[in-house]
Amino acid sequence: MPDIRDDLTGALSDPEPVRRAQIQMLKPLPKRFYTAVTVASSDNGGHAVLLDGRTVRTPAKNPLSVPTARVAALLAEEWDAQKDVIDPATMPVTRLANTALDGVAKDIRAVFEDILKFSGTDLLCYRASEPEGLVARQMEGWDPILAWAAESLGARFVLAEGIIHQEQPRAAVNAFANALRAYATPLGLACLHTITTLTGSAILALAFAEQRATAEETWAFAHVDEDWQIEHWGTDEEAFQRRELRWREMQAAAKTLDALR
Repeated sequence: MPDIRDDLTGALSDPEPVRRAQIQMLKPLPKRFYTAVTVASSDNGGHAVLLDGRTVRTPAKNPLSVPTARVAALLAEEWDAQKDVIDPATMPVTRLANTALDGVAKDIRAVFEDILKFSGTDLLCYRASEPEGLVARQMEGWDPILAWAAESLGARFVLAEGIIHQEQPRAAVNAFANALRAYATPLGLACLHTITTLTGSAILALAFAEQRATAEETWAFAHVDEDWQIEHWGTDEEAFQRRELRWREMQAAAKTLDALR
């Protein structure tokens, strides 16, 4: 008899929130098949989530084991919160852990380099030339983060107006890489990569990791341009829903990264 947990593979592993929602609509959600959710020490020195005493496994059949008890508690909370059915849309930390264990762990260097690549074309380094209000808002939100990167990390990035590519100094990228290495674990990089792609800024992601900005501040800084447009031109329900889905992903990555400390 197939393990009912296999039914969750696609919905829990797809990286795109909208696609996950579509997958979930195509088939009925699996019924909750367990009573007790617990956490136990795993053979690799980590902390595993158990359903009725059986280890939860990722889509690639790896044990769902994480480095700290706090992260394991977040996972257990998601599994325990499921009621009559198991809804993967409400389990973003589980998906993040699956990504780390099944994907990032296989090629940590590639994920590290991808985050580093973002820093070379970072959102914070490309500024509007007008209108004055937007220029001022970018300076207010972004300049202190760049000043922190320069002073604390030794990463002095160069600014540019518009969208024309600005090559960043090798020294700045190297200094950023040195700071990023502190988070070069599968789950640490999975969290930072998620925050980076959601915000468009590796610098903001690292600033959050280094407790230079809260999750809410990081999200607000990433949406300075978008919020300016909304204030002046409005938005629509579909765009609002997409942003809400992305914010939930951001929150999951942020609290998981916090729980790794």
